[in-house]
Amino acid sequence: MIKFKTLSSEQIRQQVDTAQVYDVYRTSAKDYEQRFSGSMSWKKSTNDKTYLYKKTNGIWKSLGPKSAATELIHNQFHSGRDDSKDRMSRLAQRLDQLAPVNRAMSLGRVPLLTARIIRALDKLGLIGTAVDVVGTNALFIYERMAAVHISGGLLSTQDVDLLMDSRFSLRLIVKDFSNKGLIGLLQKIDHSFRPLAKNGYRAANRDGFLVDLIKPMPKDILSSNEKNRFSADAEDLQAIEIEGLSWLVNSPKASETVIDERGYPVSFSCPDPRAFALHKLWLSRRSDRDAAKRLRDEQQARVVAELINKYLAHLSFQSSDLQALPFALRQLASEFDSAAVKNAPPSLTPDW
Repeated sequence: MIKFKTLSSEQIRQQVDTAQVYDVYRTSAKDYEQRFSGSMSWKKSTNDKTYLYKKTNGIWKSLGPKSAATELIHNQFHSGRDDSKDRMSRLAQRLDQLAPVNRAMSLGRVPLLTARIIRALDKLGLIGTAVDVVGTNALFIYERMAAVHISGGLLSTQDVDLLMDSRFSLRLIVKDFSNKGLIGLLQKIDHSFRPLAKNGYRAANRDGFLVDLIKPMPKDILSSNEKNRFSADAEDLQAIEIEGLSWLVNSPKASETVIDERGYPVSFSCPDPRAFALHKLWLSRRSDRDAAKRLRDEQQARVVAELINKYLAHLSFQSSDLQALPFALRQLASEFDSAAVKNAPPSLTPDW
């Protein structure tokens, strides 16, 4: 039986407080990276004149000879950087203080390694632009939207599925990511990550944790020249093309700040819960899919549909914002019996 545990007002307040601090921290970190990364110093030239130089991405660039204007630039850079560092340090300490409270209040949900991978992608500006999280990990976003916890084993996962949107611009990829791409990023988090096959879509670490890079199947397979990896490195993961994923790429998105197993926040985006439920139900009818996966697909489809009907009634399966989904897929919504959910008798036993 599907059960939802409604969060207490204290748990909701704690989640909101954590999300607000994390949002300010992310904004401050982005501001620091854009304005104060690198260094700035005075250097003497061969003619004994002093010039102001700024170092960015390992390259020094002259900002001009020493003058009142360049001295002001120099002073503003260093004072601004010191203020920015102090602000980030204070916010980091606040997140450290919130983490054990989050754990004590049973708010930690997202697997630790999943959270670290998502934060690394988010820091590079890829989450919500070039990459969305799909599969079981999306359930953490949906239960946060509904202010409940989903009970049972439907959230158990030892992998993360990354849906690549090949429409993103390569200019988004910063240098420290583009050299070795996604596999390089994974190895910075856990050095034991290795691709399971050459030009493969899957990597695993020594504990068997899996990362899959997937993408929609193009409309014209023969003439497609879409991107399928994040770098030219021979070891980088190459996204596998899968039928039906275009529905998720083109659906509305849902994003929230959720909390990992150690109590720290992580933000990511995933497909709208209605698109998730419809896609999972469609998958469960595929004869070419493993029987155990089909069963789990249907269970997850129905739990998300029930979540929507009970707690997210403003999200209608008949809404115009789902028009990008095929009509036949939207028709599957009739199989989610909302009446049975809304008219279900109250439970006579505690939520043990």
